Amino acid sequence: MRVITGTARGKRLKTLEGSEVRPTTDKVKEAIFSIIQFDLAGARVVDLFAGSGQLGIEALSRGAKSCCFIDRSRQAINIIKENVESCGFSRSSAVLNADAADYLRSCTEFDVALLDPPYSKGLLGEVLPLVEQKISPIGIVVCEHEAELDMPERVGKLIKKKEYRYGKTVALTTYTVGEGE
Repeated sequence: MRVITGTARGKRLKTLEGSEVRPTTDKVKEAIFSIIQFDLAGARVVDLFAGSGQLGIEALSRGAKSCCFIDRSRQAINIIKENVESCGFSRSSAVLNADAADYLRSCTEFDVALLDPPYSKGLLGEVLPLVEQKISPIGIVVCEHEAELDMPERVGKLIKKKEYRYGKTVALTTYTVGEGE
């Protein structure tokens, strides 16, 4: 796993081992950043369910102002800290060992939310309403999820912008803040 482009281009990232780990493939990661490329410059990013931190690190590499990495796993937090430091992003990062929903109840506003929770646990349904409360008026939300999951058309002021499918197992759904909301 590596950083695709930007200031940390080509940097190798560490990841956790095990059957529960499902790193985002380079193909899907490239798709995510193709979708949000014009939303990143100076953005405040939150990487929920961060795992290795690869999505938030990619955002920082491409010009995001800051990224807050959130994961419940202490092992994941240690890997994220190593990856952030090796890429030179320690000053623009916060790495927190926390439950995503608990974090969202107390965090400040952000511009870009990257959500890649474990599949088939209903976590997107739990956190999207909380994300909606903290996203800035110019915000964008990217959800990576299993292809068969039917994502809602609207979550409060968040309106589904587009869905993308990658093979039989992975899908991306993007949300933006609705007009006049």
